[in-house]
Amino acid sequence: MRPHLLALALVAALAGCQPADAPTNASTPAASQQAGDAAVDAAFADLSKRALDIWMQLSPVSATQIGDHRYDSELDDLSAAGQQKTLAAYKALLGELDKIEVAKLGRENQVDAAILRNQLQSEIWNAEVLQSGKWDPQLYNGIAGSAIYGLMAREFAPLPERLKSATARMEKLPAIFAQARENLDPARVPKIHAETVAKQNKGILSIVDTFITPHIGELPQADQQRLQAAIDGLKKAVDEQQTWLDKTLVPNAKGDFRIGAEKYDQKLKFALNSSLSRQEIGERARAELKRVREDMYGIAQTVLKDKPGAPEMPAQPTDEQQQKAIEAALELAYADKPARDKVVDDAKAALEQSTAFVREHDLMTLPDAPVDIILMPEFQRGVAVAYCDSPGPLDKNLKTFYAVSPIPDDWNDKQVDSFLREYNSRMIHLLSIHEGTPGHYLEGWHSAKFPSTLRAVLRSGLFAEGWAVYTERMMQEQGYLNNDPLFHLVQLKFYLRTISNAILDQGVHVDNWDREKAMHLMTHDAFQQESEASGKWVRAQLTSAQLPTYFVGAQEHFDTRKAMQDKLGDKFNLKAYHDQMLSYGAPPVRFARQLMLDQPIE
Repeated sequence: MRPHLLALALVAALAGCQPADAPTNASTPAASQQAGDAAVDAAFADLSKRALDIWMQLSPVSATQIGDHRYDSELDDLSAAGQQKTLAAYKALLGELDKIEVAKLGRENQVDAAILRNQLQSEIWNAEVLQSGKWDPQLYNGIAGSAIYGLMAREFAPLPERLKSATARMEKLPAIFAQARENLDPARVPKIHAETVAKQNKGILSIVDTFITPHIGELPQADQQRLQAAIDGLKKAVDEQQTWLDKTLVPNAKGDFRIGAEKYDQKLKFALNSSLSRQEIGERARAELKRVREDMYGIAQTVLKDKPGAPEMPAQPTDEQQQKAIEAALELAYADKPARDKVVDDAKAALEQSTAFVREHDLMTLPDAPVDIILMPEFQRGVAVAYCDSPGPLDKNLKTFYAVSPIPDDWNDKQVDSFLREYNSRMIHLLSIHEGTPGHYLEGWHSAKFPSTLRAVLRSGLFAEGWAVYTERMMQEQGYLNNDPLFHLVQLKFYLRTISNAILDQGVHVDNWDREKAMHLMTHDAFQQESEASGKWVRAQLTSAQLPTYFVGAQEHFDTRKAMQDKLGDKFNLKAYHDQMLSYGAPPVRFARQLMLDQPIE
């Protein structure tokens, strides 16, 4: 999934947030189908439409990503005055939302109103309390890069049209850099943020080199000249910004990257929109870490039995004995890896296999349009083997891509071996489940059918990432790869990454963990490779309240399934449950649960 850059606040239904068509599953509670007061629903739909228009004007870069192309030549105004104008708009919209009698809305619209309220409150809090614009240079860097990439990465319009929009944006980009220099207070900027952006600053020029420069000749002469002038102006502005970053921002950056307990708890509440508190998340994650390691030890005892040179595996192992046994068992999985030039072929085959398994076991309704498997664009290679790239929710009739990376040609044998140990053959199966079927691709196809554009634009990362993690375990439970114990072992290792993300985020921002403690969690407790863990340590410093998304989402999905199993008993049907869950358009999982179980929306 591509994260949207700025808060997709204010965004509601172009198609109006009318009550959705209720799922036909027999277990759907009658209350989910109850319409609200028509006049109140109409007032909410009207507010939504106006909010959308306001927001698109205020955030043209995100509008492009979402699929509203009216403002493709414009840029966000990140000046102090522009940020105040945006804040005033959010507050006015929240004031209007406050006047709507939410209890009289249809249940689906009650969910949408809750999503919109959370987003508006989050934006206002970010502007007034967190104040990212004054200390986080990533905000400006991200807008600058996405302004161009969002136009060029997808063929939503003919190339000459998109190049003209890119020209107009490049002419305006020097203003973004100037706004960064004006707004950022070096004393509040954390050094890691300053150094990261200083390294990434020139990355925008590689986007220009990749997507724009090769196509200059396809424009009429006058447009070519204007485009070339815009590129030259951008190069000069990037150089000026680099000088400021290197000479002013990095040497004077003195801020703390840790946001502290109070701000963290509030940000977590907005980011997750979950029923689980920080304390509950921490307790669950630590309990899951212990349980999963015990399960992995049990598998190790099975797969290493009678193997020559196997480590000691007593019934009650010490920490060291448990560690050695699991590491030895993982080596068996690492040994089975694709050939250097077969990664893409193996990923394609794995996706076909996982799709066939879902069909044979009738686990959920499959999409009627295939996902296109593509080679990952060159500048994105070398980080992960695969990702799922869905079009913006308002871009119609564009394809979903499952991008798979070949190994870079210039990698030496040691780099290749390290990469393929992590992304071994069984891990590639897991990735195809997570990114493709029945993970992101399948979930995105189902979610897109829900009529509320609000739901589509503000689709919950918690729902989507949680669902993808949920499907990894669900497929293993259903016997994927013939109940192969090493597949189960690799699935648990992958899940440990999810668990440790949640623990790490709290550890860094609330409990003041240092690098050593963070690395021990990742490399020892969760069996991650050193290079991967180092990257995650940097990410944990640069972001907050995003890393727990995967774990909390998965937990809520497992909780909801259990609640439905408890309610329906023998009548519970896994396919019916999955289809119903996916029919709600990816709201935060708590709301899907409330709709499903006929509980009050709160």
